[in-house]
Amino acid sequence: MQFAIIAYDFDDALERRIQSRDDHVERLKALAVQGQLVSAGALLDNAGKMIGSNVHLTFETRASLDQWLASEPYMENRVWEDVQVREIKLLSI
Repeated sequence: MQFAIIAYDFDDALERRIQSRDDHVERLKALAVQGQLVSAGALLDNAGKMIGSNVHLTFETRASLDQWLASEPYMENRVWEDVQVREIKLLSI
């Protein structure tokens, strides 16, 4: 199953984001090696400031995604405040 995570940061999360970024990226790299990471990047406001994240992943089940998400550094360290998860179907070209 394919999923999109759209996550908006707490207003005061920039320092926590910076401190957590290496661990966050390492986990995404591990998913990439397993073929589960489709794409990932920052959400920006109109001024170009990071305000969140957008991640496309594949997991066998929503439960397995939820388990992975529960230990995501941006979740544990209160970077992401509003996290939306949607099942998606990405176009393969």
